[in-house]
Amino acid sequence: MLTSGLPGRIDTRQGVLLASGSKHRAKHMTRRNVLFTVICVLAALLFGVPLATLCRLSQQEEMYSHTLVIAPISLGLVYLNRKRIFRDVHYCFGPGVVLLVAGMMLCWLSRRPSLNLDPNDYLSLVVLSFLMVLIAAFVLSYGTKAFRAAFFPLSFLFLMVPIPRFLLEGIVLALQRGSAEMTDALFKLSGVPVLRQGFTFSLPSVTIDIAHECSGIRSSLALFITSLLAGYVFLRSKWRRVFLSVFVIPVAIIKNGVRIVTLSLLAVYVDRGYLTGSLHHRYGGAVFSLLALAVLVPVLCLLQKQERSAQSCRRRAEHTRGRFVPETE
Repeated sequence: MLTSGLPGRIDTRQGVLLASGSKHRAKHMTRRNVLFTVICVLAALLFGVPLATLCRLSQQEEMYSHTLVIAPISLGLVYLNRKRIFRDVHYCFGPGVVLLVAGMMLCWLSRRPSLNLDPNDYLSLVVLSFLMVLIAAFVLSYGTKAFRAAFFPLSFLFLMVPIPRFLLEGIVLALQRGSAEMTDALFKLSGVPVLRQGFTFSLPSVTIDIAHECSGIRSSLALFITSLLAGYVFLRSKWRRVFLSVFVIPVAIIKNGVRIVTLSLLAVYVDRGYLTGSLHHRYGGAVFSLLALAVLVPVLCLLQKQERSAQSCRRRAEHTRGRFVPETE
């Protein structure tokens, strides 16, 4: 009777210990969540004015239109991977305080009159300092292991930072040049007579100028963000993720060249209203972006297939040697 009763007593005791451990972990996790929330709320109050400016610009300016969707996407990625991210948490005051001080110093630096920043660059520096404070709060509350596990969702937040003026001008100029070369090549393939002078193309009865607004910077940025998310969700290999994101650049240039040539030919041979109509200003970006996605999706599928093949070959090789390696890269 005593022997038969021991397993039940042991199981009961283990159950009590497990329940007690779960309550203890939940209690400590609640404290960490409270610490993280308090720091985030204080940071939001401190950076309230520039954050409100960013929200207002996201509704008025095309270059800021993506900023409001970045934070919800990042939070969604953290939530979907919460078990892996918060598997091993601990307070980490050293690196957390260093990041916190660095973020506050950056905020102080942005307010220095000697820098003479324009509104865009000032907003870039302030939003960057705000995000550094948020990451500092995460490291303080959950530790470096959780930070490494959540590296992509947290890094994804930096897409909220407005592109500094000097960098934006360089990107736009590169896209203009690439689009002009692609447009020139497509016009030659089509056999349409055209006279090119830099970014200006003279066709019969129509002159096309590839201005800053026609560089495709907004749609290119949207494609880049999409490639980052697709690579993170569907690929495991880092170099394949990088390849997919870099591959967006030529796709974006080709897409913009096709858009310019299509609108130009429609204006010349169908109706000049296409240059000022909804296909140019309202719906054109979405329509031609779908064409770009039609190119990216097969490339993503090819990378997935290649990745599965490489993993399968590696597993067979490891089994041949008598050992097994998990399918991670």
